[in-house]
Amino acid sequence: MRLRPNRCLWRATPVYRGQGRPRKHGSRLKLNDAQTWGQPDQQVEIEDPTWGTVILTHWSQLHFYQAPEREIELIRVERKKPTRRRDLKPMWLCWVGQALPPLEKLFHLYLRRFAIEHWYRFLKTRLHWCLPKLGTPQACEHWSHLMPIITWQLWLARAVVADRPLPWQKPLSAEELAPGRVAQSIGGVLASIGTPATAPKLRGKSPGWKKDTPRTPRKRYPTVKKGRGQFQSSQKLRRSSA
Repeated sequence: MRLRPNRCLWRATPVYRGQGRPRKHGSRLKLNDAQTWGQPDQQVEIEDPTWGTVILTHWSQLHFYQAPEREIELIRVERKKPTRRRDLKPMWLCWVGQALPPLEKLFHLYLRRFAIEHWYRFLKTRLHWCLPKLGTPQACEHWSHLMPIITWQLWLARAVVADRPLPWQKPLSAEELAPGRVAQSIGGVLASIGTPATAPKLRGKSPGWKKDTPRTPRKRYPTVKKGRGQFQSSQKLRRSSA
């Protein structure tokens, strides 16, 4: 994840001397104050064909003030020669996980974030990831596991679908079709290959539930309600006292 350039992190606690309450935080590391950085644990330079020379600096055994028990890894990404168009500021990254990958690969892994974010938006808007109101966490997991499978099907179906652009869209070749454009034209493919699902029921009055058939009610979960904030509570107290 990316951090704000004015964020503060805290190092590990020093050795307990046996007096008073044990400390939860060590010395502070402020991202916009180079005097608090100290000696980094690792620093490498890589040559990227797009970004040029990139300097990666790594600090370990840090944590946020709100979670002193969770260690994180801090990485600073800086270009050695700024671009002519604009001077890009250093970027601060945070790694939370079991094993930190090599710094040479970590920078390229973060660059894939932009494609992943567009994919999440595609799931929510076109594939209706958040639309079903499922009753159990297991059903939510099964529905989420279908999302990458559907995306791969749309990606592999580019060569077999016939592009059907809307009146305001221009025709595209098979190599230029995006997954959303394929989903727009995949209805003909699904109609030709068929489906294992049963035929839809006829329209009309439903016969209802069969007689003497046991019915299990759906499990209900309590509604999660958020409490009022401190600002609203203080306003209510002032009005009541007045």
